[in-house]
Amino acid sequence: MKRVGVLALQGDFFEHLQTLKKLGVEAAEVRNQEDLAQVQGLVIPGGESTTMSQLLAETGLDQAIRARAKQGMAVYGTCAGAILLAKKVLNDGGVKGLGLMDISVERNAYGRQVDSFEAELEANGLGKLKGVFIRAPVIQSVGRGVEVLASLDGKPVLVRQGNLLAGTFHPEIEGEARVHQWFVERLKAESTKHRF
Repeated sequence: MKRVGVLALQGDFFEHLQTLKKLGVEAAEVRNQEDLAQVQGLVIPGGESTTMSQLLAETGLDQAIRARAKQGMAVYGTCAGAILLAKKVLNDGGVKGLGLMDISVERNAYGRQVDSFEAELEANGLGKLKGVFIRAPVIQSVGRGVEVLASLDGKPVLVRQGNLLAGTFHPEIEGEARVHQWFVERLKAESTKHRF
């Protein structure tokens, strides 16, 4: 069984750990480079993207995650995690992301906390999902190598590129485990190929 790490510097990492454990997955907090070396996949949770990017730089995890992802480690970013994965961040607010995924993301594009909402999504291979959008970013554009798995109002909300998966919503808040299940199954199946 592969061990999946959840970046635990800031944000709602606990909910992701609980979701993975409910699926019977060995899950561990990742707070430093030593923790990262012990996992085969990584979830980057929602939170405050500016703070998270600063903490990534301070711990050296930004460079370590980039290197591991380029070697094929599977990474799933939700909300702020999707912002950190993006190659281009609009109205970046000082975010220094990982620049791994060929997507352009606009921070807080749906508005403030009070503008949070839920929506039913139809995702390729996953069926109907409940998405919770909290100060969510919007994926404004995707590169040619990016597959759109789910959209809302014409904008991608779940996308995949190689070993990278990004979503602008929080499945973990409502106990929706199918995105995590999908991520983990591909991590197991593709571990020898280093690609989703």
